[in-house]
Amino acid sequence: MVTTAADAVFLDTGVLVHASATGSPFFQRARDVLRRVEKTGTAAWISRQVLREFLAVVTRPQTFSAPVPPEVAAEGAAALEARFSVAEDGPAVTTCLLEIIVRYGVRGRQTHDANIVATMMTYGIGRLLTLNPADFPRFEPAVVVEAG
Repeated sequence: MVTTAADAVFLDTGVLVHASATGSPFFQRARDVLRRVEKTGTAAWISRQVLREFLAVVTRPQTFSAPVPPEVAAEGAAALEARFSVAEDGPAVTTCLLEIIVRYGVRGRQTHDANIVATMMTYGIGRLLTLNPADFPRFEPAVVVEAG
């Protein structure tokens, strides 16, 4: 298992999506979350899953923005990959995910959130920054959910 500094945080997809969409009602809030993380020098992590989710969201219409062209989305994802530490989604994450699914009775779309938690646990990241804290309380105290 890979471990990181105890104060590391994992950034949920929504924070990154809203921070990139000036028309989002959560634009400033998401930007403030990222500034706070960078100002404190906290190690910030994302995963390959988060990059895929980012691409899926920004390339489809949203209530707050039109879809961005694939080349713009790809540039945005590459910038995120360069800006943050990226956790790989390998066999250890899958093993943890399977345990989480059984332990917490995860079903359907909740599997995506469970995979984020599995990634965090595998990498020793204890805090999740999200704009959707209601999606994660079932996983506490395994991870600490912080509203962005």
